Amino acid sequence: MAPSKKVLMLCGDYMEDYEAAVPFYALAGLGVAVHCAAPGKAPGDPCLTAVHDFLGYELYTELPGHRFRVTADFAAAAADPSAYDALVVPGGRFVEQLSVDPEAVALVKAFAGELRRPVVLTCHSQVLLAAAGAMGGVRCTAFFSLRPVVELAGGTWVEPDPLSLCVADGHVLTAIGWPAHGEVIAQLLRALGGRVLGGRGQGVLFLCADYVDDYEANVPFRALAGVGCRVEAACPTKRKGEPCVTAIYDDVASAVSDEKRGHNFVMTVDWAGIDVDDYECVVVPGGRSPELLVTNEKAVALVGQFAAKGKVVASIDQGHLVLAAAGLLKGKRCASGVPMRVISNLAGAAAVEPEGAVADGKLVTAASWPDLAEFIARLVDLLGITVSF
Repeated sequence: MAPSKKVLMLCGDYMEDYEAAVPFYALAGLGVAVHCAAPGKAPGDPCLTAVHDFLGYELYTELPGHRFRVTADFAAAAADPSAYDALVVPGGRFVEQLSVDPEAVALVKAFAGELRRPVVLTCHSQVLLAAAGAMGGVRCTAFFSLRPVVELAGGTWVEPDPLSLCVADGHVLTAIGWPAHGEVIAQLLRALGGRVLGGRGQGVLFLCADYVDDYEANVPFRALAGVGCRVEAACPTKRKGEPCVTAIYDDVASAVSDEKRGHNFVMTVDWAGIDVDDYECVVVPGGRSPELLVTNEKAVALVGQFAAKGKVVASIDQGHLVLAAAGLLKGKRCASGVPMRVISNLAGAAAVEPEGAVADGKLVTAASWPDLAEFIARLVDLLGITVSF
């Protein structure tokens, strides 16, 4: 069935990596079509993204992110914004250029003004609302440095406390940035007329270690939070509040991707406090993290306990290594990228698909991060979660 709702995401070079990826893959996985358009770029062209995170300095550090591909023609989208049900603008330095681009400003003004359809602005992209003359009287939050911008433009500043806060004032949704994505997704689904059933309170545990894949950990984590799941992250060697560093493996033409440092992914529970009965699902993202997890007998045993109790077990790409060690791939259909294809076969997989996401019983596997939308869709289906409009 074709998606009944269609969202436009305004993109450009050096938009924040998570703030583009989470809405794109999460919404697509929940049944919403997302078209990505950027002034001066054609469908298929890449946008360079930026990782913004605090790495021990007074201000966030900027690191190179993924190459994020445009999927729609900007001129066509700008010519008929009424074809879309909502507009999403990630944060990042690209909004400085867009704020003086008449067509981009007009597009924001159309959604915020004439159409009065949902507009999602995160981190620094609230400056576009000010440039469009549409900030007056709007309760708004953003990254801390934008407080004078909000107030000079006639808006009412709301402290982003907690950082997960998403402020909804009519059809305008604002947040400090990617830490609020769970609430942003929830509020946007609601603004689109969506109804979510089955997610509230379901526990999902993400099993991580250093150099976990950046997208494969964070995107499903935020997507599941957006449909009401209680998502937690744990590492056998880290305590609650400690970060796992993530790794970026880009979508490039070469056979082997280079590795870049990504965001920090913070653990939310202590390993010693984990009780399998508190969760309905465990997710093992890929990256190099599974190389550490597979050497930890307790981590492998924990995944086995989820399966033994009939709970959902999910993994992406190199996460299959942990499932193989736990004996969970034998006789199962799975999706596996090149790195895990031989291992999946050695572990006794009945069939190995080279791409996409596959559900076999209570097992969900995905080949790699470009398959995240399908992975999320299959995961929410197994958890009995539905999103309708």
